[in-house]
Amino acid sequence: MKLYDRYEYEEVYNKDLNLLSEESKEDRIESLRKNDRYSYVVKTITSGDIVESEIYPTWKNRNDMPRSKRKNKQRAAQKNLNDKNTKKKIVRLVNTNFTNNDVMVTLTYDDKHLPNEEEARKDIQNYIRKLRRYKRKEGLSELKYIYVIEFKKEEEKSKKIRVHHHIIINKMDRDIIEKLWDKGYANAKRLQSDEFGLEGMARYIAKDLKGSRRWSASRNLKQPKITINRTKLTKRKVENMVRNQNVFREIFEKTYPNCTYNECEVKYSQINGGFYLHAKLIKGNRNKYLSKVY
Repeated sequence: MKLYDRYEYEEVYNKDLNLLSEESKEDRIESLRKNDRYSYVVKTITSGDIVESEIYPTWKNRNDMPRSKRKNKQRAAQKNLNDKNTKKKIVRLVNTNFTNNDVMVTLTYDDKHLPNEEEARKDIQNYIRKLRRYKRKEGLSELKYIYVIEFKKEEEKSKKIRVHHHIIINKMDRDIIEKLWDKGYANAKRLQSDEFGLEGMARYIAKDLKGSRRWSASRNLKQPKITINRTKLTKRKVENMVRNQNVFREIFEKTYPNCTYNECEVKYSQINGGFYLHAKLIKGNRNKYLSKVY
C-alpha cells in the first residue's frame, strides 16, 4: 500500500500534549482510536553520538495528508519556522562533525574596525582563509567549520554595526586561532559535550539567526544519517506510548540498542489526527559523555 508522509509534520503538530489536563489528554487519545486513515512512520536521524527518533502520521490517502497553507501564513510565522529548522540543521551538523577536541571561537571588533554587514562577511571569509593556509602549511588536517555572524546596529540611522562572529572549527592550537584574528578580540575555548552532545554550544552560536546569509559551513562536513521505517511501530502502540509516557525509556532503548534515552516530547494538532513524537538518545552510557575528550 502506498503511504503519504511528505509534509511538514512539525508545522502541523505544534501543540504540546503535556500541557493538557489528564482528562483532556485521554479524550484526545480516545477520539483518535477509530481513525484508520493513517499509520505511523519512524524517522531516525543519527548525528554523531546523538540519535533522534521522530514518529509522525503517514497517510493512506493523499487527500488526507495535511497541507501547509503557506499563502495564508503570516510572514513572521514562516520566519519562525525557517529559523527553527535552520537551528536544528546546525545542531545536527555540529554533533555529526565535531567533538570535545575541537574549538569554538568568538571574534569581536575593536572600535577602529567596526564593519558594515558586507565587510563583516568578507572579514570572516578572510579569517577562514588564514586558518586554512596555516593548517596546510603545518600539515594539519583539513579545516572544517561552521560560522554564524551576529550583529546589531549601533543606532537606527547608523551604517556601522556592532558585529561578532561565532565559529566552530576542528582541532587546532587555540593561541594560533586567536592570533590570526586582527580586527579586535578573539576568545577560543574547547567544546564541551553533555548528554545531548554539543547541542547546547550549537544552539548558543545559532541563537540570533536572521537570514540564510548569516551562517555558513565548509563543504567537507558530513551530513547526519537519516533512515525511515514505515512498519516499526503500529498505531495502537504509539497511542499506548502517548497514554503511558513512563514506558518511553524502555521502548526507545529497546528500539535503539546500546543507546541511552534522554527525553521525548509529544505534540498534537487541533485539526489533524495523530501525534508527533520527538525523542533524543545518546549512544552508550550518557554519563561518560559529560567530560569525554576523543
